Amino acid sequence: MIRRELSVVSRTVPAFSRSFSQGYARRRELLPTTNSPIVSKLSFFNSISGKDTQIPTFRLLDGVGKPLEGAELPEIDEQLARRLYENMQLLPTLDNVLYNVQRQGKISFYMTAHGEEATIVGSAAALEMDDEVLGQYREMGVLLWRGFSIDKVMAQCFGNEEDTSGKGRQMPVHFGSPEHHFHTISSPLATQIPQAAGVAYALRRTPSRRSRSIAACFFGEGAASEGDFHAGLMLASTIPSPALFIARNNGFAISTPSTEQYNGDGIASRGPGYGIDTVRVDGNDILAVISAVKEGRRRCLEQGRAVLIEAMSYRVGHHSTSDDSFAYRARAEVEDRKRIDNPITRFRLFMESKGWWDADAETELKARLRADVMKAFKRAESLKRSELGELFTDVYGGQEPWNIREQRQELSGLLRKYGEIWEPWRNELAKFKNKGQDLIKGN
Repeated sequence: MIRRELSVVSRTVPAFSRSFSQGYARRRELLPTTNSPIVSKLSFFNSISGKDTQIPTFRLLDGVGKPLEGAELPEIDEQLARRLYENMQLLPTLDNVLYNVQRQGKISFYMTAHGEEATIVGSAAALEMDDEVLGQYREMGVLLWRGFSIDKVMAQCFGNEEDTSGKGRQMPVHFGSPEHHFHTISSPLATQIPQAAGVAYALRRTPSRRSRSIAACFFGEGAASEGDFHAGLMLASTIPSPALFIARNNGFAISTPSTEQYNGDGIASRGPGYGIDTVRVDGNDILAVISAVKEGRRRCLEQGRAVLIEAMSYRVGHHSTSDDSFAYRARAEVEDRKRIDNPITRFRLFMESKGWWDADAETELKARLRADVMKAFKRAESLKRSELGELFTDVYGGQEPWNIREQRQELSGLLRKYGEIWEPWRNELAKFKNKGQDLIKGN
């Protein structure tokens, strides 16, 4: 019995030895930290697609709104199409009014979304209403899609007593709304990118939300030049966390064209370096944006890790009211882009081809939106600012710090001394609810 077992073992040992040796030899051909194959021919590369070809751009509708051959359109009916189009048209209506209002000196600052309506509204439509959104500057359309009213937009830009974003303490267009799962916008560039990775990680660790919610982070290609971009993608790809990064590549970081911002193949080429699924989409094609964001969101939830989408568009407007873009680009270039590849026109032509839209509907919509915006503007202009004492609230939780208390007491003393006798202060206090009496009569 023992001899038979030894005989079996002796026959199997050489086979095991050969298998072990072959496996060991194969392992020796690989480096310890990668499965990259070993080659003997020196070859540099500068493309993730191979053969130095650029990353393709996903598109469903051509420039005149016709589906491309073989295109699989997302599910869309007339009701949804009309809602998408109305929200796309609402953005330039608001932008035109508020841009001019800033020029009149009634608000301090403004940023438009001209040329990027399809990217913003399409992304909003593809996300779930309770996905957490961390925006940059031009994502007002996401809030509007979620039910943020025109009155609230005006209240934030004017900083009046109905401003729920920051009680008048933020710059205009720096929106925030916990109710709509929209995190307050910050002025410093790219800070929202690592924050989004953290928010997504928190969602992943929350049992009630880990299988249904993601964090969607918007930023421009200029923000992708910041270190926070790399920190955020590294965090979201290695922890990992379900963060959907949406880069709006509109061609300019203020006055710096994208050709001077990077030498590689856009922002999408950076995704594979962090091991995350990536796609480049035509940001002027709202149906392509919807499809890309829906699929990106699905992958975030399924894999529990980040996804990167680069939406290609063109910033038709100036960077902000502090910028004159015609100092660094030709006016004719802008007019050509507005005429040749307008995202609103492209989708309107698609709707007309379906029999869902016509000239009468266009006229009625524009008149109605203009009337709604002007009504909200006039109302916001007439409202007071929040109480002056709100300047010191909501900064710290728990017991009020000594330095905040001292600053409030100092301002109260100055108001009691000069507030009613010095005309400039008296005129300014009249703009606040209760005319500063909460501080004048306070401690």
